[in-house]
Amino acid sequence: MSDVIKLLPDSVANQIAAGEVIQRPASVVKELVENAVDAGADTISVVIKDAGRTLIQVVDNGCGMSTTDARLAFERHSTSKITVASDLFALNTMGFRGEALASIAAVAQVELKTMRHGESIGTRLVISGSKVETQEPVATTPGSNMMVKNLFFNVPARRKFLKKDSVELNNIVHEFERLALVNPSLNLTLIHNDNTLHQLLKGSLKQRIGALFGKSIERQLLPISTETSLVKINGFVSMPENARKRGALQYFFVNGRNMRHPYFHKAVMHCYEQLIRADEQPNYFINLEVDPSTIDVNIHPTKNEIKFENEQPIWQILVAAIRESLGRFNAVPAIDFDAPDAPDLPAFNPSAGNFSSFSTSTNPEAYNPFAESTPTRQPSSNNWRKESNKAIGDWQQLYEQFKNATEQNPVSPDEIMSTDIPSRTNNTQCESLDFASSEIASKTSVLQLKNKYILSQNKNGLLIVDQHRAHVRVLYEKYIAINRAERQPSQKVMFPEIVNLTPAQNILLHEILEDIENIGFEIAFVGPNTWAINGIPSSELNENSGEVLKSILDDIAAGNDITRERIQEVIALNLARAGAIRGGKQLTDVEMEHLLNQLFSISTPTYTPDGLKVIAELSVEDIEQLF
Repeated sequence: MSDVIKLLPDSVANQIAAGEVIQRPASVVKELVENAVDAGADTISVVIKDAGRTLIQVVDNGCGMSTTDARLAFERHSTSKITVASDLFALNTMGFRGEALASIAAVAQVELKTMRHGESIGTRLVISGSKVETQEPVATTPGSNMMVKNLFFNVPARRKFLKKDSVELNNIVHEFERLALVNPSLNLTLIHNDNTLHQLLKGSLKQRIGALFGKSIERQLLPISTETSLVKINGFVSMPENARKRGALQYFFVNGRNMRHPYFHKAVMHCYEQLIRADEQPNYFINLEVDPSTIDVNIHPTKNEIKFENEQPIWQILVAAIRESLGRFNAVPAIDFDAPDAPDLPAFNPSAGNFSSFSTSTNPEAYNPFAESTPTRQPSSNNWRKESNKAIGDWQQLYEQFKNATEQNPVSPDEIMSTDIPSRTNNTQCESLDFASSEIASKTSVLQLKNKYILSQNKNGLLIVDQHRAHVRVLYEKYIAINRAERQPSQKVMFPEIVNLTPAQNILLHEILEDIENIGFEIAFVGPNTWAINGIPSSELNENSGEVLKSILDDIAAGNDITRERIQEVIALNLARAGAIRGGKQLTDVEMEHLLNQLFSISTPTYTPDGLKVIAELSVEDIEQLF
């Protein structure tokens, strides 16, 4: 029997390696830009054609390469970054594996022009599918000019499974933004199909954030800074009131490298507990500087997952730094005593000689615990006389009104005695019953609790319905039906709303513009990444229409694919959220019954489209156990 184990050719091995390192055009951009950074460049330009399918070109003014180095750079496991295994724990460069260029050359047609500073002639190297086609002298500028053409031309299956151009370009833009954030000291340019998407000048991290995501984001940031023997932390976090439900900008860097770290993300979220809603996320841009020997970046080929030796101490230091910043800049929001669920505050009742509890939401002016002086707190003699005179005048006025009402509508003693009054016998202290509520319950099948929940009964017991989520479910079905029908009319706005988008959002909006306009938006392109909203869906939105549009774009971009059906679902869900009644809104019996009728006419009323529970049931058995 012949031997069955064979040594794979380098070309096949490189294509296998490319499956991990080069997953999409954005991966090529990442590897080439990181190589340019390692080469000492301070100006890097990225040129894209057809979302990277046709061309990915990276031009830098780095150190350049000699003729021999240019050839060796495309050999597998060739690198200038490390020489022995111990160098892995003292890395100060982005790359070190020596796999990226070999993997790119295995699945694309590559042309490299490079020249070292101080030399007068460079070299031109052409490789196609790992095969060197030509290498010759060429006149070029110092640095490197790498062109990757026809990505996956020799791997049809990989090319077939590339996403739509808008999706791949969106991935490239996000990768470019991550690279730009971690290298604010570089001049960076991104061009797609001759359109400049980003042109960034060197500056501080805060300036880079503003250049990428807008000046409004820059104004929302709070600086954090701390330095210990284990770690040096600096960066920015957003104020709690600027937290987002979707599309939060969250970036971690370590030693000039992007990373994903769920454990440290939990540390950030821990600092915002009780400051933001459970469904919101803060923006943050946090850079960690540690001893390279205390981290391991050699975990995944993309080098985005990093293992820390001192995770728990760094977690605590990070929490302390963020909390200090939030406290120093008074980022903790004030208590809203007019909120529907405002706390009950104890107030001293002078006539009764004890404390009674009342809700500040029902009578916010009745008691102010933060007032500088009140009549019940060490009043002066002059204030006491003023309050006494005022009280006497009020009682005199009240008595006159009562006297007039009695003369007009006299009540006989018999009528007073015939009134049903609940008695207390045997000195038993019973809870006072809310007869008014009992009367309401007997007249209607629905009740509202805390202006947030609707209570109704069915054959099994009690139904508790979240009014906001119920309305979201109802509106979602309505908008889905509209999306699949003809184009809906738009309601003109008196003053157009100008919306500034990021380049990634702008690209996506061009792609889904027809679906956005079909639902009732009327928008017009007015400049680079800028749109004007001239009309909105005829239904009234509770949120700013510009924010609704951005949330639609963020939700679509967060998905792995962009299909017509998914676009319609995302648009319908965001419009439903924006138009649904809020918790805290008081509803009439007719409104509650109408909402429930609409909800129960849907085939799936128990959950919102994004999986949140709408209805909870309390059975009769559960209620009996309470007693």
